[in-house]
Amino acid sequence: MHVSNTILVVDDDQSIAELLRDFLENENFHVLTACDTAEAWVMFEQNAIQGIVLDIMMPGQNGFELCRRIRKESDVPILFLSARSDDVDKIRGLTLGGDDYIVKTAAPAEIVARVKAVLRRTASSQQSERKILDYGRIKMNISTREVVVEGKDVVLTPREYELLQLFFEHPRHVFTYEQLLAKFWDGIGDKHTIRVHLSRLREKIESDPNHPQYLVNVWGVGYRFEGG
Repeated sequence: MHVSNTILVVDDDQSIAELLRDFLENENFHVLTACDTAEAWVMFEQNAIQGIVLDIMMPGQNGFELCRRIRKESDVPILFLSARSDDVDKIRGLTLGGDDYIVKTAAPAEIVARVKAVLRRTASSQQSERKILDYGRIKMNISTREVVVEGKDVVLTPREYELLQLFFEHPRHVFTYEQLLAKFWDGIGDKHTIRVHLSRLREKIESDPNHPQYLVNVWGVGYRFEGG
């Protein structure tokens, strides 16, 4: 991993922040740490950040609020880090635009691996050859990572973009839950993770998200893209 990749670790527990910094720096990342969201926002504004590991529960503004603020102007990968493993926080984090949700009991090495996986997928997509995928009301420019729906630009998170690109490039192919988890979440997660991301993606590209025309559920199996 090139040393130019800068990761911002946001956690009010200094011991956790320092531990993650040590592990990430050992993988040649440049690491910045912040103890609260106010400090994190300043660092985000003043530095070129390639990825954020973000604690949820902190004094003052929580991680969810910072994520919402960042998503208004950036699609930088965000990995939530939480002491809680319940689905409510997980679903909320993914719905707000998080790219992954990691429980703090995970080994530091696993957290680093998941940071690297998210950045690797993002870099791979950015290096793709110039290519325009056109399905009528939806158009995707692979080289610029731009998505246009009915003539209007749509802002997608890195994970949403990667999912849509996969479906765009394989119309009518059925991707199982297991295949999607293996490709985008290193096999870690469950159907809820996928459903939240696909639901959020439908909200952005479908005329009627409750009756999707493009991202169609294959009951009990997974999803496919109806390219028309």
